Amino acid sequence: MNFLAHLLLSGPPAAPDYGSVLLGNFIADAVPGRRLETYPPAVQTGLRLHRALDTFTDQHPVVRRSTARLRAAGHGKYAGVVSDVFLDHFLARHFDQFSPETLPVFAARVHTQLLVQEPFMPLRFQYLLPYMVQQGWLENYATFEGIGRTLAGLDRRARPGSGMGAAPVELQANYAAYEADFLTFFPAAQAYAQQFLLF
Repeated sequence: MNFLAHLLLSGPPAAPDYGSVLLGNFIADAVPGRRLETYPPAVQTGLRLHRALDTFTDQHPVVRRSTARLRAAGHGKYAGVVSDVFLDHFLARHFDQFSPETLPVFAARVHTQLLVQEPFMPLRFQYLLPYMVQQGWLENYATFEGIGRTLAGLDRRARPGSGMGAAPVELQANYAAYEADFLTFFPAAQAYAQQFLLF
């Protein structure tokens, strides 16, 4: 999963320590394993949730079906990265099915909550967050143009020949199959996140 799914699965906004869990879930990719213990407990919960969701996603048979389809289409070791972006695309398209908020309302609220906590983020995310807000990444996942820009950006940062910039062609060619995979997988991811936060 990419940013949108992780942020949505950070729990209900009224939950105790929600803001800290949201922060941890957002910054997790920039926090090495042992550094987790340097953060407050509620942020640690968000960091652990992010890692648990990544493992759950990578091991889920429906996601593996998507990544196998992407490997067959020539995306090789980047199939998992592309699949994560595809999941956020379909979440954006079906957002009202999984959230009581509309996507624009959710994005505005989450942006506000994250910007307040920007000083506590690793430098990589202090740099990234303003771009995410200004360019409307969360809402733009709903469009082919938006995920095209996301994948093109990932392609530029990857080794030459990653092919991620061409992944929207595969999405268009097999759109119904990837959408069906998402609609099967995401309710399970939601249930998993809810159970994790109640541990």
